[in-house]
Amino acid sequence: MSEFGGTFMFLFMAFAATQVANAAAPATADGSLTQTPDSSNLLFISLAFGFSLAVNAWAFFRISGGLFNPVVTLGLYLIGAIKPFRAVSVFFAQIIASICAAGIVSALFPSPMNVNTTLGGGTSIVQGLFIEMFLTAELVFVIFMLAAEKHKATYLAPVGIGLALFVSEMTGVYFTGGSLNPARSFGPAVITRNFPGYHWIYWLGPVFGSLLAVGFYKLMKFSEYETVNPGQDFDDHEMELFDPPAEAVTGEEVRRPNVAAETSEQAIQAVISGEPLNMSGSRGTSSRASRVIGGLDEVIEVEREEKSNPF
Repeated sequence: MSEFGGTFMFLFMAFAATQVANAAAPATADGSLTQTPDSSNLLFISLAFGFSLAVNAWAFFRISGGLFNPVVTLGLYLIGAIKPFRAVSVFFAQIIASICAAGIVSALFPSPMNVNTTLGGGTSIVQGLFIEMFLTAELVFVIFMLAAEKHKATYLAPVGIGLALFVSEMTGVYFTGGSLNPARSFGPAVITRNFPGYHWIYWLGPVFGSLLAVGFYKLMKFSEYETVNPGQDFDDHEMELFDPPAEAVTGEEVRRPNVAAETSEQAIQAVISGEPLNMSGSRGTSSRASRVIGGLDEVIEVEREEKSNPF
């Protein structure tokens, strides 16, 4: 339900804004974006898609992850972030939501629907395929690094993801319609009953892009990128327990400390040594015990956040 609702709201707002941007422009025979390179229109459409994704992904991030895109779902499945059954169910929810969003936009606005993705600017089918592939790879890799990889700014991931879509749309809207998402292209095509002969590039290109992002992400993980700047995403309690070698060469040497285990051990040692553990934090509590209690409190809070994170 969450993915259906989120995908619907993301695409509804994006389609509606695109329809507004093209309201004064003549609709093309295939119901696509106008092929005149109007930079203000391109900027308006790119902002609409980027901001709509950022806002709705942030709203649904703690529920379903805010995927809203079948190839993002595919990528997260391939890196092991989501299970097969969930991936399949989310895929169908996204496709159905895209059709519903396009249908409602078509019904609400008086002008002919003008949001289909088509090739423009003399772009060939092969060029369109690779444009979609590389732009999608950018988007999916950003999602991997900001949402699937845990760090201090994970809670801001939807903002970065929305900006990634924005810059990709700035490049792609004029040449391919800036799909990067099979659901985004499929919904309007169903409602307008207009499937160009090259519609397949809006499926195959993003799929190739997702696979490219998966390959690059796994290469980064294989090369253990964490050793380049160890501890950069640790909190204060983790940094107190973090003691890497001078020149770490493996990911195991710079792994995140197990604060729960370490603070529990410290609490036991504090009790054994006779230090009082005043849970109310009054004057009788020793500095060491206070640090232990603070660490345990933070562990509980982190565990709560991790349980709410869908990845």
